[in-house]
Amino acid sequence: MPRLPRLLRWLLLGATLACLAGAIALGIVVYAVNARLPDVQSLRSIELQEPMYVYARDGRLIGLFGEMRRYPVDIKKVPARVKQAFLAAEDANFYEHHGIDVKGVLRAVWLLAKTGGQERVAGGSTITQQVAKQFFLSSEYSFRRKFAEMLLAMKMERELDKDEIFELYLNKSFFGNRAYGVGAAAEYYYGKPLDQLTLDEAATLAGIPKFPSSGNPISNPERARIRRDNYILPRMAELGFVSRADADAARQAPMHAAPHERQVEVYAPYVAEMVRQQMVERFGGDVLTKGYHVTTTIDPTLQAAADSAVIEGLRVYDHRHGWRKPEQTVQIPAGADAAAIGRLLRGTPVQGNLLPAVVTGATGGSLHVVLANGSELDLAGKAIAWTGKSAAGLAQPGDVVRVRRLPSDKPDAPAQWEIEQLPRAQVALVSLDADNGALRALVGGYSFAGNKFNRATQARRQPGSSFKPFLYAASFERGFNPASIVLDAPVVFKDRRGHEWRPQNDSGNFAGPMRVREALVQSRNLVSVRLLDAIGVDYARRYISHFGFDEASLPPNLSMSLGTASLTPLSVARGYTAFANGGFLVTPWVIDSVRDRDGKEVFKEHPATACPACIASSIPGQAATVAASAKVDGFDLGPAGAAPAAPSAKPKDAGAKPTTDIQPADPDLLVAPRAIDPRVAWQLASMMRDVVKRGTATAARVLGRDDVGGKTGSTNDHRDAWFSGFGGPYVTTVWVGRDDFRSLGYREYGGKAALPIWISYMQAALKGQPERLPDPPAGMVKVSVGANGRLLPGGEGGIVEWVKAEDLQRMEEEALSEPAVDEQPAEESFDIF
Repeated sequence: MPRLPRLLRWLLLGATLACLAGAIALGIVVYAVNARLPDVQSLRSIELQEPMYVYARDGRLIGLFGEMRRYPVDIKKVPARVKQAFLAAEDANFYEHHGIDVKGVLRAVWLLAKTGGQERVAGGSTITQQVAKQFFLSSEYSFRRKFAEMLLAMKMERELDKDEIFELYLNKSFFGNRAYGVGAAAEYYYGKPLDQLTLDEAATLAGIPKFPSSGNPISNPERARIRRDNYILPRMAELGFVSRADADAARQAPMHAAPHERQVEVYAPYVAEMVRQQMVERFGGDVLTKGYHVTTTIDPTLQAAADSAVIEGLRVYDHRHGWRKPEQTVQIPAGADAAAIGRLLRGTPVQGNLLPAVVTGATGGSLHVVLANGSELDLAGKAIAWTGKSAAGLAQPGDVVRVRRLPSDKPDAPAQWEIEQLPRAQVALVSLDADNGALRALVGGYSFAGNKFNRATQARRQPGSSFKPFLYAASFERGFNPASIVLDAPVVFKDRRGHEWRPQNDSGNFAGPMRVREALVQSRNLVSVRLLDAIGVDYARRYISHFGFDEASLPPNLSMSLGTASLTPLSVARGYTAFANGGFLVTPWVIDSVRDRDGKEVFKEHPATACPACIASSIPGQAATVAASAKVDGFDLGPAGAAPAAPSAKPKDAGAKPTTDIQPADPDLLVAPRAIDPRVAWQLASMMRDVVKRGTATAARVLGRDDVGGKTGSTNDHRDAWFSGFGGPYVTTVWVGRDDFRSLGYREYGGKAALPIWISYMQAALKGQPERLPDPPAGMVKVSVGANGRLLPGGEGGIVEWVKAEDLQRMEEEALSEPAVDEQPAEESFDIF
């Protein structure tokens, strides 16, 4: 046999064996890699990261939380033009191949081998491979990673259909500027849903995933235009997706992408942050990536009214105290134009409705300023009149001031501006539904952009005289009533160490003996001190804790009578709901419901609700009484006929904390626990309506309603100004003060600094709301008393009061036995231990 054929046979045999060995080795590698490939079925239930949405009660957006913008879209709702743009840009044969493009892979492998794996090479990745890499693999450039990507892509094609893979790609891809997915990209760059995109816009978006950070139409519009015009649109025409004419027309469109943040429809940043914190507590730290939709109790109309009221209220307050020096100064570069000057304000946020502006000079009585957008304004005349200064005396070039655009009834009228300044004072407003504690509006400060500290829920301040209704309620439980006489006279208390405390009225004078109703109306401090001394501090603290306060936060001494406890505005508002709802303790709440990304409800609030109708008459022979026994913490808050306690009696030990044994007519209604006797609640509400009619809050009469009541509050040196009150279904608390605890200024009482804000808000909140004037509850008796608080014979004439039935006997005994009180008592002295 010839030698050459034999050699050839050996060569063929060797080659065959080598191929067989290679195939075996390849098979082993494939098997080994396949064994480690992830389960692609998990992609069917993958949870893409989505932000958390927070809505007002009517569904309008309050806030959006999450690092990623992503709004997943169903592939069936993606317009054909958008799909075609991405197919042309990334993988024209997507619907024909089985996961890999052989030609593209060979080209990529050749280039990878040529560069020794040291350089990135383009090409070879189908849409399926990109999805495999996005979800399961790293971005490492190597044969091993590429091989795993190919095998995984083929596995995905076997187990998933094409539309499922394409949908994953469109929703997972990064488009720059925190936009993930084509839905978020369309909204961010063009402010449109997918079905409204034009051809040029769809082609532009399709070009972004290749270079999401450096090639998007905002960071680099020229690069984005080149990719759109030179590759994607011609490719779409070549593939027959669009006509040449349409492609050419789209290429003529200018690049017009611009940032479009999703519009917040209800401005309530303090509420949004409260919700974020509560959601993290309830669902865990990853709550901001799971696409939860949170509906709150916030009423958009009331929230807007609250924002407007606090901004205007602090503006008026600040104007009373005059112009101060500008908040900061910047260095204006030589020769800088208006645009360059405006850029100096890049880090200065808008606060309230006040825009920052750089002063450039003053001539002819006008102050020249430049806004952050480069606009130039001349402020003169009325625009600076309130400051009482000349234009030149207001500020120097480089000073940063604030301006606000004045409201106008005519949309086409030229803009009018006024110079302003950030107020030194801060503010909190809380408005609750009195019946169930639902939060309807909340403002935690003048500007969330300036300071995120929520003073409504976090600031602990002394409530001053606005605390007195809680103390009066405690005294009414111990036998006092609105007609009781208490001395408004000097008193001094001494402790064992010889220290003296001489409480004073704000007015500095004394009215002598006076009815308790009048003492609250006039906010007499000494009457409050004497009431607390009569009923005992321990008793009062335990009783007042039923309004929702932590007993440990209430001072264990007589100073508590003057409102020296440190309380949040939200807790004070909660306490006042008991006066407005018939004596029930409701719990404030803001999250009404939570739905997951699929629309399934995962949480629904069922608040405990006040239920005055759950109380009914049951004692035969008595026209008015309370049916259910309401023992709360050892206090008898209901049954008539109980022996009244003497006004000066000291308390007995109390029992368990608040409970309720009242059965509602509606079996599904969760009844709130009783806080105080409904009769006491009615008496205090009646007295606080008199505070509005003829006391320290007469300015609120402008509301023109008989159901409005409340109490002002001020603290030493006017550090805090309060007004808490009710009307219609709402209880609202307003606090004004400074974060540094400095004085608000001379005579800045609650009725001057806080009440106007309350009135402004309630004017909007009560619009269309019926008056709420409940009848006296069961167990009360109508009596007539004289100015000295004594019952009048025959029950005719004099002053009409409603008292608890069990108090009537004591009043009758007092009318027969007690001598008249000295009209001008001397200063009394007590030892306190």
